[in-house]
This record gives sequence, C-alpha cells and structure tokens, in this order.
Amino acid sequence: MNFYLNKYGFLPPQIIEDPKSDLGIVVVIPCFNEPDLISSLNSLVQCKLPHASVEVIIVVNSGEHHSVEILRQNQRTIAEYKLWKDQTNSEIDFHLIHVPDLPKKHAGVGLARKIGMDEAVARFETLKKEGIIVCFDADSSCDQNYLTEIEDHFKRNPETPGCSIYFEHPIDGDEFGNEIYSGIINYELHLRYYNQALNFVGLPYAFHTVGSSMAVRSSIYQKQGGMNKRKAGEDFYFIHKIIALGGFTELNTTRVIPSPRISDRVPFGTGKAIGDWVDQGKLEYLTYNFQSFIAIKHFVDLIPVFYESTEVDLADVSTKMKEFLVDNGLYKAINEAKIHSTSYTSFLKRFFVWFDAFLVLKLVHFLRDEVYVNQPITIEVSKLFVQNSWGNTEMKVIDQLDQLRMIERSISDQD
Repeated sequence: MNFYLNKYGFLPPQIIEDPKSDLGIVVVIPCFNEPDLISSLNSLVQCKLPHASVEVIIVVNSGEHHSVEILRQNQRTIAEYKLWKDQTNSEIDFHLIHVPDLPKKHAGVGLARKIGMDEAVARFETLKKEGIIVCFDADSSCDQNYLTEIEDHFKRNPETPGCSIYFEHPIDGDEFGNEIYSGIINYELHLRYYNQALNFVGLPYAFHTVGSSMAVRSSIYQKQGGMNKRKAGEDFYFIHKIIALGGFTELNTTRVIPSPRISDRVPFGTGKAIGDWVDQGKLEYLTYNFQSFIAIKHFVDLIPVFYESTEVDLADVSTKMKEFLVDNGLYKAINEAKIHSTSYTSFLKRFFVWFDAFLVLKLVHFLRDEVYVNQPITIEVSKLFVQNSWGNTEMKVIDQLDQLRMIERSISDQD
C-alpha cells in the first residue's frame, strides 16, 4: 500500500477485480438515499469513450443513525444497479461499494466521496500510474463528450493539478414544477455572479466549487491529503486545496447537468437553497451587495503597496472592513509574507495563503451583516455588468443567467 492510503485511507481497497492496464479515468459517485441512480449511469454509458479505459465507482453509503427507510432505499438502489449492470453492455467498468453504518460523526457526502476517491487511488496504484479522478453525483447527467473532453483537457494542460468542469442546471421542462425552475435560475445566477465578482476583485481563486463538476490528478489528490470528511461544503474546501497549488484550470468544452431538486441532506447548497425558495414562496432572490466587492477590490489593489512600503496604510479601507481585517491577522500576515519572500511574486503567493477563499467568503458575510445588506439579484448583477462593460444591463433574471453562462463557457480551458 502506498504512503497516502496507509496514512489517510478510510478503508482498505474494496474492489477485487484488477483494473484494465490502460485505466486513465475513474469517476466517483457518492450515493445516499437516491431514487434514480440509473439515469446518471445511463448518461455516462452514452458518452463517447476516450482513448484510456474508464471506471465508475459508486459509493452507496449510510450512517449508523439513519432511518430504516433510508436503508431500504439504499437496498433498492443496489438491487436496481445489479439488474441494470447485468443488462447493460458497456466498455466502462462499473463498481459499487456499499458502506452502511458509517460513524455518525463523519457519515455524509464528504466521507462518501473520500471512500470512492481513495479507491480510485488504489486502482491507479495497482498499475503504478497517474490517472484522473472525477467527481460526479448520483442525480446528475452530462453531455456525450464529457469523458473525451476530460481526457483531452488534461493532455492539453499537462501541468494542471485539477479543474472545475462547466455545469448548467436544467431551467425548464416537465420533470419539476415552475417554482423549482424559477428557484434554480436565481440560485445558479447567484453562483455565477459570486464567481465573476471574485474575478472582478482580481482574486486568484475565482473558480466554481461544485462537487459534481470537478476533476483532479491522482498524485495531486494524494499530495494534498485527499478529500475531507465534511458533511457539507466538502467540495469548496477540497477544490481550494488544489487551487492553492497554482495552475488550476476550467474545462468549459463539455457540461455537467446537476439536478435542481429540493434536498434537506445538507444545511446549505443547491438542494437547501431551492427548498427555502419554494417554502418561503419567494418572488425575488437576494444576493450579496456588489458594493462589498468594490470595497474588497480597493483593499486588494493595495497589496503592491503593502509589499513596497515599510508601513501599512489602510486609509482607503472602510472602518468596518479594516476592523475585520485587523482582527483576522492582517498585520501579521503582511509581515510574515515579507520576511519569507524574495520577490513580489512569492509575497503575493504567501499573502493569498492568508487572504484565501475562506477568509474572503467570511469577509463578504461580515460586510453583508454589518454594512451592505443583500439586494435583489438582478440589480446587483447589473452592477457587475456595468463594471465589466458586458452590454445591456436591463435584463430579466433568465437573460442575465444566459449572459453569464455564455461568458463563462467562452473562457478558454487553457486560461
């Protein structure tokens, strides 16, 4: 067993069958209380096949505290999977790992992803080779070029440690009610608005952090200590560990289609947001005030001055924001970055270790609560459009979403 699996693995390798010698991609799917896993598997089966072999590892999981009905649903899922596998002819190798009775403290999506991703490491370790570990979800689907584009992306970008994969939630159709489609249009717009607002600020970690839409090299996964065991937000914390290495990329030439369904499995995220939207009968979605990002940009623009000057001048920073930054160790971060840096580039890298994505989100929430209250999303997105000269600012929410989708998808996957 390799060092990572020996030190950080949660379980010993579970799959008995040897992998194909040319295995290159392993797709990991956590599956908890899922009524329609088969649709996601069929979506993968319909994909064009890349040059390397592909495996899919499904981790059907539950905790020692979960209800009998959830356990029964998992058993139904397993039975449906076995029948489906017997009837499906595919060159993709599918494997199912069943892990019931996980400890209550850790049972959740983070641990389920970790079990599957650790298993992927073991598969590649058997072959003593590098490979790509891809995260997917049991209620998602994808475009037919999904697997080929993942393979090509990592070939085109040999130095990238990982990537976020372009996603689009379904925003119309017969599967869900109008209120759910309305909710997901607003929520996805909020996600894209926040991502592009971070770009506007000039931060180096403006990438989407969606668990069903990311991929990482096996060696990098191990180097960064693997997936965490968080019950929610595991994707955010994991991806930013990979982004911190530098060279992280976006894959925008294919598409993951996550479900917009309501879910109460985690305290935040898509399912929770849509549930709140429907329960509260909202007609208008509120998002972060764009003035918060303007204020943060003023601070970020001062970073070269912090490096060059012997004194830290925060005269251009608002009182409340200054209070937050100082309380969170600004002066210590600047001094330590200076002491350990031989150039502005190294200073900048160290500075953003402190002023990372977690601290920025915490700052945005602080400004929301103390200074700039949330505002209707169409108004704030319009302000973003003005700042970036993105054309017409008098748009409906669906048109704003279409515009941001087009902008993000047009970004080269080598940028």
